[in-house]
Amino acid sequence: MAMSKRSGGEKQEDIWIAHTELAVAPGHPFYKRLNELLEGAGFDELVEGRCARFYHARLGRPSLRPGIYFRALLVGYFEGIDSESGIAWRVADSLALRRFLLLGLDEQTPDHSTISRTRRLLDIDTHREVFAWVLELPAERGLLKGQRMGIDATTLEANAAMRSIVRRGTGETYEEFLRGLAKASGIETPTREDLARPDRKRKKGTSNKEWKSPADQDARIAKMKDGRTHLAHKAEHAVDLDTGAIVAVTLQAADQGIRPRWMKRYARRVSRWQNRCDARPSYGPRTSRRFTCKGSKNW
Repeated sequence: MAMSKRSGGEKQEDIWIAHTELAVAPGHPFYKRLNELLEGAGFDELVEGRCARFYHARLGRPSLRPGIYFRALLVGYFEGIDSESGIAWRVADSLALRRFLLLGLDEQTPDHSTISRTRRLLDIDTHREVFAWVLELPAERGLLKGQRMGIDATTLEANAAMRSIVRRGTGETYEEFLRGLAKASGIETPTREDLARPDRKRKKGTSNKEWKSPADQDARIAKMKDGRTHLAHKAEHAVDLDTGAIVAVTLQAADQGIRPRWMKRYARRVSRWQNRCDARPSYGPRTSRRFTCKGSKNW
């Protein structure tokens, strides 16, 4: 076999290209199988019916199809992309994802501003309803074993700054609180260093019972994994350990521990798991939280 070499000079592009000569990707097996499930269950018709009330019947330019929008969000979740611009770039760069979104080669992939505007247009209840339907789909198709379930949680930094917190009831800002402490210690015109000194010496830290964020009422003061104190949320998800399918996702307050009762609530919605998931907490040698299911061993 002879080695091919790059020819010198710029290559002149053809004016017309036959459809059969275009590059074709084999497709990602995961997204291919997922699309088969979604199309077989009437996913596009379902989301279009749920989202119809947010659009006008005739006026205005055609919007991003709801089926494409929710598939794009699924891509962001599966691939760990937390920005709409990242989702738009990833979809535009992949032929396999273009096929997952049911877009032809002559169709434009959604722009990040279109994804963002669609997200703001649809309410949170519609998002929750659609994704809950997607979570139930694997159980209805018999893709879940239902013998072992694992629960994990992580803290997510909220889009709110600690310096913006205010005291519940009075609305006093944290800086005003520190200035009061400084004046009580005899400092009339405290600097930033003077304000930080009594704050470090206080025995009791900032409490969620006393303070809140005016920008994000659901955010809680919590310690992140790197040791920083920040306003945060706690995301919890349950995974079927035999298949790796994520069967439930919920967002809790960051100051709450893992709560098994929400797992039982989701387990009741999956017929294969009824009367099997016990969700009783037990503790291993390192006090890590585990849950047991009837008829199965701890993990």
